[in-house]
Amino acid sequence: MEAAVFILSLVDCCALIFLAVYFIITLSDLECDYINARACCSKLNRWVVPELVGQALSTVLMLVSLHWFVFLLNLPVAAWNMYRVWKVPMGNMGVFDPTEIHNRGQLKSHMKESMIKLGFHLLCFFIYLYR
Repeated sequence: MEAAVFILSLVDCCALIFLAVYFIITLSDLECDYINARACCSKLNRWVVPELVGQALSTVLMLVSLHWFVFLLNLPVAAWNMYRVWKVPMGNMGVFDPTEIHNRGQLKSHMKESMIKLGFHLLCFFIYLYR
């Protein structure tokens, strides 16, 4: 049972690493003006909910299998993802909105958040691999 939980979490973590890299590449393309804001936000918003589901799945797996340390490690990231989705203002396209992404340094903050998530998922990847 324990091996199956960590193998499934490892596969889930690989998908989340891929998503974090995809977010970084897409945001850097927007920063360099290779794509416009609407196309960028459309691409990124398509993957916000699958990212939320993947992180929640990993968190719930650790809770059900009673791995408290890893559960408590995953809980803040899962809570942050849920908070981001729920705090989207009415009328916006999604978490990434083309009318606001260049305002107030949102592009830099989204880029920083994606880098932090990449580091977190790499840490989790090696923890799952070790376990």
